[in-house]
Amino acid sequence: MKIALLGYGKMGKTIEEIALNRDHEIVLKIEEDIDTYEIDKMEIDVAIDFSVPKAAFKNITTCFKNNIPVVCGTTGWLDDYEKAVEICKKEDSAFIYASNFSVGVNLFFELNKKLAKMMNGMDDYAVEIEEIHHTQKQDAPSGTAISLAQQIVTENVKKNSWQLDHAAADEIPIKAKRIEDVPGTHTVSYKSKIDSIEIMHTANSRQGFALGAVIAAEWLKDKKGIFTMQDVLSSQF
Repeated sequence: MKIALLGYGKMGKTIEEIALNRDHEIVLKIEEDIDTYEIDKMEIDVAIDFSVPKAAFKNITTCFKNNIPVVCGTTGWLDDYEKAVEICKKEDSAFIYASNFSVGVNLFFELNKKLAKMMNGMDDYAVEIEEIHHTQKQDAPSGTAISLAQQIVTENVKKNSWQLDHAAADEIPIKAKRIEDVPGTHTVSYKSKIDSIEIMHTANSRQGFALGAVIAAEWLKDKKGIFTMQDVLSSQF
């Protein structure tokens, strides 16, 4: 499979290593913005975008307009997500966006939904999310933390949204910390005066995120439509 890497930072380099080990070919590597590249003249099976928020929308939609499916793990650009979906459908292309491609995190998502459903109505418990990432991460809170919060809102009738740091009674507070060389740690806690319940996912390296992105790209090749990581995993397990 011929892969374009849109974003060639630490994640891009890790994806490259895994893709090459799985016998794929990297035909294009860019740092951030796809504008200066004539991708319409290149043979590309799938693009994987781990660029930066300001470049993601243009990268993704440029690929759609050139009949290139996109796997995107860039966070912080989702105000334009629906517009990207519209362009994908118009161009009859294919798209997978995930706030986190790690298989372990996607299992953690399922656990989070189950726990949120169980805790709905337990008014003595206050829910909170904490995420810790490396100092180079440009957005806060993380896309994964936002996904966790949105899942809880779906199950908890008394929570309507999330808020960074200080939250109202109907909001879920998310604390974001930045520490050197931390790939990603997410904790969901329910605390009462009597006790606390916590679930946590800790990434020990970027390998899990990168492997999941490559698996998603392999799955997306030759498909049309809008998909999620759950679609990918349901075919894997």
